[in-house]
Amino acid sequence: MTDDITQLLNRWSAGDDVARDAVAPLIYDELKSIARGVFQGENARHTLQPTALVHEAYEKLVGADVEWQNRSHFFALAARMMRRLLVNHAKSRTALKRGSGALKVTLHESLLGRNDADEDVLALDEALKQLAQMDARKANVLELYYFGGLTQEEVGQSLGISESTTRREFKLARIWLRKLLSDSAGGS
Repeated sequence: MTDDITQLLNRWSAGDDVARDAVAPLIYDELKSIARGVFQGENARHTLQPTALVHEAYEKLVGADVEWQNRSHFFALAARMMRRLLVNHAKSRTALKRGSGALKVTLHESLLGRNDADEDVLALDEALKQLAQMDARKANVLELYYFGGLTQEEVGQSLGISESTTRREFKLARIWLRKLLSDSAGGS
């Protein structure tokens, strides 16, 4: 399936409309799966639902003038797009409510090492920005893994690094992020 998506994306980049039409349902389904993971366990009263997030991200990605390198490249850009959309949505909600009711995203429990690992999208975005200032690659690894739903192998392919380097970067970045988020949670 991964090879099929990559081949179709490559053909689409070369101007093949048949390939675009063939890859669309494949990438759309995968984007829906990623969005469901991001919203897993969240309050059903959110004003932004996974389907809406997918629609917005999909429209922007399909309309982008990008030469898709492979599946990982596509989903790396999708991860960044979803992150931007979530952050923009959270900012607009917090601006309306002065901080209350901000959109939250469920992260893997392993990130914070506790069962109720819901963290505010804005806090996560700020933490990833801070990490990017210190080490952009580590920030990219986390973004692609958590927002893009890519495996560590796919993250490595997308960033052009080995799987062992990806694992090491992921481990160190996760430790840093866990510490930052727990420090800020303790200080608030």
